[in-house]
Amino acid sequence: MIDIPPRWSAVPREHPRLLGSLDRLRELARQRPDAYRRMRVIARDRGVEDASEPDPYARIVHRCNKLTSMALVAAIDGDAAFARRTVDVALAWHVDRPPQVGHVTFGHDMAYCALVFDLCYDAWTPDERARLFVYLGACRDANIDEEPSPFHNGWWGYKHWGFGMAAMATLGEWERAPAILAQLDHDLEHVANPSLEFCGAGGCFAEGFYTHYWTYEWLVFCASAQLCAGVDLFAGCPSFYHERAVASMFEMYPGLQERGSRRGVAFGDAGGRRFATERERDKARAARNILVGRYRGDAAHQAVAAYQAQSPGCGADENAYKDFLWDDPTVARGDLRAFKLSHHGVAAGMVHARSSWTDDATYFAFKCGKRFTAHQHLDNGHFYIWHKGELAGRGGHYVDFAGSHDVNYYIRSIAHSTILVHDPSERFPFLMKGMQAWPANDGGQAWPWVGTPFRHNGAATDKTLWLKHRELGDIADLMAYHDAGVWLYTGGDLTRSYSAKKLKRFTRQIVYIRPGTFIVCDQVESTDPSFRKSWVLQAAEVPSGSAPRLTVTSHGGRLTIETLLPADPLVTLHHGEALYDYEGRRFTPGRDTGPCAACRIEISPRQPAAFDCFVHVLTAADADAAVAAPARLERRPGRVEVTVAGAVVRFDLGSFGGSITIGGSEHALAQLPLDQRAPADRERG
Repeated sequence: MIDIPPRWSAVPREHPRLLGSLDRLRELARQRPDAYRRMRVIARDRGVEDASEPDPYARIVHRCNKLTSMALVAAIDGDAAFARRTVDVALAWHVDRPPQVGHVTFGHDMAYCALVFDLCYDAWTPDERARLFVYLGACRDANIDEEPSPFHNGWWGYKHWGFGMAAMATLGEWERAPAILAQLDHDLEHVANPSLEFCGAGGCFAEGFYTHYWTYEWLVFCASAQLCAGVDLFAGCPSFYHERAVASMFEMYPGLQERGSRRGVAFGDAGGRRFATERERDKARAARNILVGRYRGDAAHQAVAAYQAQSPGCGADENAYKDFLWDDPTVARGDLRAFKLSHHGVAAGMVHARSSWTDDATYFAFKCGKRFTAHQHLDNGHFYIWHKGELAGRGGHYVDFAGSHDVNYYIRSIAHSTILVHDPSERFPFLMKGMQAWPANDGGQAWPWVGTPFRHNGAATDKTLWLKHRELGDIADLMAYHDAGVWLYTGGDLTRSYSAKKLKRFTRQIVYIRPGTFIVCDQVESTDPSFRKSWVLQAAEVPSGSAPRLTVTSHGGRLTIETLLPADPLVTLHHGEALYDYEGRRFTPGRDTGPCAACRIEISPRQPAAFDCFVHVLTAADADAAVAAPARLERRPGRVEVTVAGAVVRFDLGSFGGSITIGGSEHALAQLPLDQRAPADRERG
């Protein structure tokens, strides 16, 4: 057995240890009686599949949540017989079975066995402990080469949280535990933390929605390391961890959804359109609670605590143990109404904004970022607008990672609200995302990674490889983010997201005037005037009206779409059976994952030109609110000028910038200084 790494030397010899002492856990049961009561019901009364239960959200209890609840209740109640039963379940479900191998949650198996070992320690016989150590070693050895990239959720949530929890639980008994912790320390310092800062500074993660699929498990390990050994893993990457709870709060749409849950906005591959018991909504809530507990003295996290208090707890009964462990009512609650109304995920190139912190707020999100990993989409420039529901969303369904619908539609630019430039000769590569076919040409952003070090999925392994092959990942620059309260300005240069053979320049600038007006200016220059350009908006419903003014009404909200440029636009609406059609082919999804955009609006100039400026004014409001007066556009030398109620916005042509006059004062639309740009921009040679 090698020596215990110095910073892990404070791990106590006693059990329980991973979640603190038994006295601490019993004190939590006294402080949080309702959460403990709900957890006991799951532990003692619910089967993993109870067909007699009328509530579909309570009918199935996932094994991980059942096992964790059982182990906690056995320890806190001091019930030796129930602890023995819990160990028997862990042996049957995991220890006495072959380990999972590959892109699967083998780390979960290790972590939950570690929790049972720790919480029910006296119930394990010497033979069972030996079998557990063999199992943990087999899991580790079979998967040591799996999930190699910290740009990907699997490094954190499939793999290393399990390695860490298993090693902490068994330290002092399992001879391999010290070496596992030493290797984890090395990998965090030299690979994972630098990569996390590179793609996650500001709290958003470049992978997008998949952030919700790993942060909870990894943060459980971080919190356990602090409780158990006083090891502060959060200090390894404060630019992510300190900002993550706030970023996560901004990633949620306004209002409560099914079971009192909050629905997250979706960049990249994503579920989440419907509530699911062992998925992202409850995990995201619990992850925020862990971070609120870690940074409890920080004013921003006290605002998050106030936000968390607006929902009653985890939506699924089986997740009551997450409330029990992490929802701390003693954290001071800040004044959420006075908190900032936007957030910049600097490394990921994401901006999230709201009109207020009320449930009926208007919500906006925008993406213009680098390429890091496989679950990202060809979606730079895409934006969401929500008012009482998604009004501008995105198209398609996450059905099959490398299936025809996913590769030809769901991940492609055509399924997002961005720009298409159609070069008839452009070919997208065979083996795109591993699909054994030639993809269709949607006119969107490029997939240049097949046959490169980013491979067919377009994924860098880590920061070192990304910097070595910067040209593959540095595909866009978020150049502007400024929130002046009444108005917000953001935008970026998306040119490199497209093939240089068809596009010379594409910049998008957005001015958001609260509560619900958005002015979007796109400057697009193609290499050939004959290449058709299309401005795409993925609308929640088929709009009414006709160009230049369309109206989308959905969920009690309304989005008015005014096209100021191009003049006399050509407008095409794709919906119904034709929703997933282009290039004479149809890419229908194999299943329905929940409500998505019902109409793809494409707006194009009638006359071909190398350069086109698209200017749109989008207004979100209640469906029964008075309709805003039409916006007015004037062309000036070197700029376009848009007048809306109470403001004049000017965009410089041929460059990035402009100005806004509002409240009697003129303000520049300025670019971000370099020290506020993405880490990849700051490290650009």
